[in-house]
Amino acid sequence: MREIVLGTAGHVDHGKTSFVRALTGIDTDRLKEEKERGITIELGFAYLDLPCGHRLGIIDVPGHERFVKNMVAGVAGIDLVAFIIAADEGIMPQTREHFEICRLLGVKKGLIVITKKDMVEPDWLELVEEEVRGFFAGSFLAEAPLVMVSSTTGEGIEEARGIMDALVASCEFTEAFGPFRLAIDRVFTMKGFGAVVTGTSLSGRIAVGDDVRIYPRELDGKIRGIQVHGRSVSLVEAGNRTAINVQGVEMEMLERGNVLATPGCLKPAYMLDAEFLYLSANEKPLKNRSRVRIHLGTAEIMGRVVLLENEEAAPGSTANVQLLLEEPVGVWPGDHYVVRRYSPVTTIGGGVVLNNFAPKRKRFREENSRIFSLYHTASQEDLVLFHLRESGFRGLTGADLSVKMGCFGNRFKKLLSAPIAARRVVVVDSERQLYVAEEVYAGLLQKITGLITAFHQENPLKPGLPKEELRSRIDQGLGPRLFQLCLAELGRKGVLAQEEGIVRLAGHQVFLQADEKAIREKMEKLFAAAGLNAPTIKEVYAAFPDAPQSLVMEVLSLLVKDGLVAKVTNDFYFSARALDELQQKMLDYLQREGDIDAPRFKDLTGLTRKFSIPLLEYFDKIKVTLRVGDKRILRAKS
Repeated sequence: MREIVLGTAGHVDHGKTSFVRALTGIDTDRLKEEKERGITIELGFAYLDLPCGHRLGIIDVPGHERFVKNMVAGVAGIDLVAFIIAADEGIMPQTREHFEICRLLGVKKGLIVITKKDMVEPDWLELVEEEVRGFFAGSFLAEAPLVMVSSTTGEGIEEARGIMDALVASCEFTEAFGPFRLAIDRVFTMKGFGAVVTGTSLSGRIAVGDDVRIYPRELDGKIRGIQVHGRSVSLVEAGNRTAINVQGVEMEMLERGNVLATPGCLKPAYMLDAEFLYLSANEKPLKNRSRVRIHLGTAEIMGRVVLLENEEAAPGSTANVQLLLEEPVGVWPGDHYVVRRYSPVTTIGGGVVLNNFAPKRKRFREENSRIFSLYHTASQEDLVLFHLRESGFRGLTGADLSVKMGCFGNRFKKLLSAPIAARRVVVVDSERQLYVAEEVYAGLLQKITGLITAFHQENPLKPGLPKEELRSRIDQGLGPRLFQLCLAELGRKGVLAQEEGIVRLAGHQVFLQADEKAIREKMEKLFAAAGLNAPTIKEVYAAFPDAPQSLVMEVLSLLVKDGLVAKVTNDFYFSARALDELQQKMLDYLQREGDIDAPRFKDLTGLTRKFSIPLLEYFDKIKVTLRVGDKRILRAKS
């Protein structure tokens, strides 16, 4: 059964730990230093079985300003908050800071507990209640139930239990979809068992024996055991305070801030698009690229807030930002975060992650406001198309797109089915599940056609562009599968044709001008007359002193394409007819003699070494002969 988790919040020495102990009988201060100093330093854990049949997991957080980062780690993932305020002190600095943190992390429900009731007069209690109600006015705790207790005498504790029972009973216990995620808040080792991590299960479910991955380092392990409140279980689901024994990962590899999750459900990233609320309590504006402490889940990471539309954020304002992190993090869109100042360390704002591995955005671009508006208002299908458009022709695999959307399994397949069927999403590779947006695909078809058209205009004598040269002209990063898909589509539509690795417009023909025709006729006669004593390229150029070398080469390429001349090496081209006759002579000789070497080839042809060696290698290349040592033999197929 899904658990509801309650976290405490409030100023130091306002009685959070005493209240939990009176409520549950469990002392959450487990460290020797905590007992000696009388304050909570680390997170403490307890539970309470309620009349409604549910077990309430409880996280007791430290209240001292020096340990606020531990407090943030504790309230990441809680469902309810018990806001603790001492009757003898009322609203204090960490009361305000803890409240802002709860608000920024998206806590929606809770109760207000005024402790130390026995230490003040009734009239004073009325004033404190009035102050507290005024403080929470207009917030998620404005209408929250309020109870006054004494953890010493036990007065009000039973009423607090009843309020918690009613709050939990009113919660929706819907199954959390998607992979399992647990934000690690504690790491330790047990003799004979190895590494153990604890935290709050944020989503999904997982069982003993399942594979897991620790993010952001992407360490793989297997679940050896699971405990919930000290009791061994075979399976745990979202909402539980959980301890997991991980096999295959050493304790030294783990730390608070890591996320234990189903493999493949997260992707480490350094750059996040986010909505950022700069708290009105701040005295000064926040400058662009301010270095801050960013709390995501149980992690505290140094980073910078890049303001995309302003040079500074005014207190109380909301801004579209990019969070540039100094360490990678694995999050989903919709995850909340808190920002604390680098120094002095105080909470200054926070918000919601909108894009969990975003491209770098340039500031003061009109498109930024459109993109951030889309994050808030677009349908899931439109967000899919947006992410695919941003990925360009590189596209996104199904796995990466799933992480970007925070949507998995059958829900993700269903999300993709409609745009694929409508061809708004193009499947580039069904095996790898690689997708591109239809607009990107259509733009690529247009770009390929435009490049080929321009090439024909600039090179009228060339039959077309070599396929790989065309791909590199588009972009070196264009994948071969998408490129081939585009060529096939343009071929089916009758736009392009391919011949021996050359791509051309389907209707393209080479038309020679009068002077070009004269060069061709003269060149054709030159090679026919030369026979096997072929001219070198330099000699071919010399035969046409008034023509540019590029034009001479283009005409020569036409003769090769038309099968009148054959290219043997970069420096030697031969009459195709002379080569055919030589090839037949070679075949007759080899069928009769069995093999041939260079001296006998020279005797057979009457050619010098200058021609005979390139020709022998040419026949090897076209698979007429096979070289064995210094001799050539006839290939079987020949």
